[in-house]
Amino acid sequence: MADRREEILDAALALADEAGLDAVSMRALADRLGVTPMALYRHVDSKADLLDGLVDRLLVAFVPVNTDAAQGDWADRLAGLARTFRRTVQSHPWAAQLLFSRPAVTPDAVRAVDVLYSALIEAGVPGREVPRLERMISTFVIGFAVSEASGRFAPGAVDPRRRRGQFCDGELLGHRRLAPWLDSPTDLNAEFERDLSDLLRLVESTTRERP
Repeated sequence: MADRREEILDAALALADEAGLDAVSMRALADRLGVTPMALYRHVDSKADLLDGLVDRLLVAFVPVNTDAAQGDWADRLAGLARTFRRTVQSHPWAAQLLFSRPAVTPDAVRAVDVLYSALIEAGVPGREVPRLERMISTFVIGFAVSEASGRFAPGAVDPRRRRGQFCDGELLGHRRLAPWLDSPTDLNAEFERDLSDLLRLVESTTRERP
């Protein structure tokens, strides 16, 4: 039974990689596996159960049980999780949409959050602040990956100067003042690493706060 479920999840992962998450349906999976849709329900309760299974499949990489990812101090582990998440979304662009939309209730999702909690506790973050910082870190990492995968950070078909040219001279004062930097190419790898460093410094500053 478990092996058959894993086979179904393998097929769903491959289908999503080929045609996107919207292409993943019980009928499409049944056709791919050469069975009837009803045969799938013996192993996958519903479409929601299938999506949760995909979430767990993706999050296995973030749960450092008996792996090198479990080594290092709290900052190394947080940074490693963030980089692993970004690499996963780069390999499976559809994953960002799924991970951002599904609640963290599957076993591996809960374990992944616990890894973050444990790292923040080890850093010395007061217990009352740990859930807030976990949400902040998760939102940054997922948001960056989603924006990168969706093309939001890309320059687009219209360059920044032409976009600003659509407005009158008295408008977009902030854009015009920042024009030299907005017109420069962006190194997203360097930006991600700098943002990550800023977040880790924020965590450290929280450990120094007093009630």
